[in-house]
Amino acid sequence: MLRAIVWAALGTGSAAAIVYGVRRHRPARAQPWLLLAGAVVASAAGDVLTSFDRLGAANICFYAMVVLVACCLLQLTRIGAILVDRARLIDLLALACSTLLVVWVFVAGDAGRMGDVSGAYVIGALLLLVVVGRLLVAVGRNLSAVLLVVGAVGVLVSDIVQPLWPGRLSETGFVVLYLAWGAAALHPSMVRLTEPATPRPSPWRMRWATLLGISVATPPVVLLVEAAHGTVGDGVVIAVAGAITLLLTITRLTDSVTLNRQALTRERGLRQASAALVVAADPAAVDQAVRSAIAELMPPDAIRSTDLALDDRRLPPETVPGLGAGPPPRSWWVDDADRDYATLVCPLWLEPLGVARPSGGALILVGRRDTLTATRDTLEVLAGQAALALDRICLVEAVNRRDSDLYLRAVIQKSADITVVIDEDQRIRYASPSLAALLGVDALPPLATLDDLVHPDDRHQLGQAFRGAGDGVVFCSLVRADGSQVLVEAKYRDLRADRLVQGFVVTMRDFTQGHEQGERLPHGDNLDDLPGRVNRRSSRRKFRY
Repeated sequence: MLRAIVWAALGTGSAAAIVYGVRRHRPARAQPWLLLAGAVVASAAGDVLTSFDRLGAANICFYAMVVLVACCLLQLTRIGAILVDRARLIDLLALACSTLLVVWVFVAGDAGRMGDVSGAYVIGALLLLVVVGRLLVAVGRNLSAVLLVVGAVGVLVSDIVQPLWPGRLSETGFVVLYLAWGAAALHPSMVRLTEPATPRPSPWRMRWATLLGISVATPPVVLLVEAAHGTVGDGVVIAVAGAITLLLTITRLTDSVTLNRQALTRERGLRQASAALVVAADPAAVDQAVRSAIAELMPPDAIRSTDLALDDRRLPPETVPGLGAGPPPRSWWVDDADRDYATLVCPLWLEPLGVARPSGGALILVGRRDTLTATRDTLEVLAGQAALALDRICLVEAVNRRDSDLYLRAVIQKSADITVVIDEDQRIRYASPSLAALLGVDALPPLATLDDLVHPDDRHQLGQAFRGAGDGVVFCSLVRADGSQVLVEAKYRDLRADRLVQGFVVTMRDFTQGHEQGERLPHGDNLDDLPGRVNRRSSRRKFRY
């Protein structure tokens, strides 16, 4: 009775620790850990029934534990899990299971037992140890994975030693199993075991397919050999080995079908997005094509928000990483308060075409971390296609603006009027030759701005005028090459929304020509609206009087 209470306490405490660890650390997938808790409960029930000498019911509980542990391991190593690709692991597990079956039946004994050691339990424990060992290799230094390995070693040792030398000391391995697996769920590193990873399909190899076929065919062949020699004494072991190899084979085929379906869906979605981006004529069409592609590639409930930002200056500060050495990354993560969700940032940067669209931008998606991880490569490709479309649109607009500037230059080449086309940041894109003649220079410096030409006292009012919207008139003083100033009247038109211009068209007129020396300036009552030179003269006159 006391032994039954001890086993019940160990099993219940271990299962409760696993459930508490899941609720506290909130891993990306809780199902594998809950299956592990169910396996611990099934094992504890088998131990309790064994203490009451109810071996038949105990064996059912132990077999249920094996099934639950197998389902747990399948969840831990599924597509998109920490192993990235489990195809080779499944092939090796199936081969190991078949090899152990042959060794146990034809080497260890007729009944599948070496003394009272159960071949089915030993095979299951060995496979468990192989899988958790592979997890430990994949995840590196992880205490939870180490504790899972310790528990698997404990149950393997007790499965072999306890039937040969019954006693409390030989049952220590089962105690280690309960304690180690409960502690594995309590440690924060348990989250790492279920973090999503980008799946990486393995190329098809004939030798691996041959090994898998041999592994599946081995249990029926062993059964046929035993039946040909008389009675079948290892039916349970053969059945368990056959079920394991069949489950592994089905899992292998399911993984292949799933990866193939995902690849087809990804290819179809990218092909449709590429066709839509090729015909996109403006950024709004690019945004619509990207959103349609994401709706095609992602589950509807996996994405919270999608934002196609066309300018780095409009990106939230937390989405912009620090600049480091080497080329910029193709994408990066921004952590979310909810561990199940994250923000993936795919920059719209293409280094060879950086001059065409230097503003950058990024595709920002907020959604489930596992879904974003599985489709990260696809989203990076989609962001690259969107960047190409935006660069193409910018280049077409630049060519159109150049043609428009050439047309304007041809029309007003010999005109005395001064015409200037400036961008939104006041950088001069085109200036008629009359401006250089007025300033007394041969040509304007490259990348010059309007601020470089006007008197410092007039730059503030000039900036206010161009920061607003609409057309207007402003008076300012231009500084000539010899240091003298000339007062001009600048009429500007706001054509930033025009596809061919995308800037301001400024027409300047030398105000001193055709006016008397003391002629009153327009808006003279409001001296603040006049150029700085006029304000300074007016102030000096007031001082004289």
